[in-house]
Amino acid sequence: MVRAMNSNTIRAKESLCDGLTCVLCSNTDTITSDKSGIRPLMEFVSLKKDCKGYSAADKIVGKAAAMLYVLLGVDEVYAQVMSRAGKEMLSQNGIENYCDTLVEKIINRKGTGICPMEQTVAEIDNPYDAYKALADKIKAMNS
Repeated sequence: MVRAMNSNTIRAKESLCDGLTCVLCSNTDTITSDKSGIRPLMEFVSLKKDCKGYSAADKIVGKAAAMLYVLLGVDEVYAQVMSRAGKEMLSQNGIENYCDTLVEKIINRKGTGICPMEQTVAEIDNPYDAYKALADKIKAMNS
């Protein structure tokens, strides 16, 4: 049985425009970001943001983003594009999820291969280990 999106997810999805890449909504709060990739999620996790009771809308959710949403504790996730691995990670962790387009893999920005963040977490199943691996990968890419 397919559940309908909750009102926070609908509100987050409707707000995902005008250059925003990530929107989290609760009954009393809305958090937005225009940063690309997993940057906003990495920041929220590093700040130990408690997102229980929030729903998220995102442009792209692969396994890397899904693992970060698990750490944040969101209730639901909507993505314009979601990978099968991302959907599986969310579902395994009891997070309702919806997408417009389900894809096999998330491709890098150049369109030449798999997203480096997805490659980083491909063999990782623990969200805490994934966060550390992603932080290390981002640090290495920026140096």
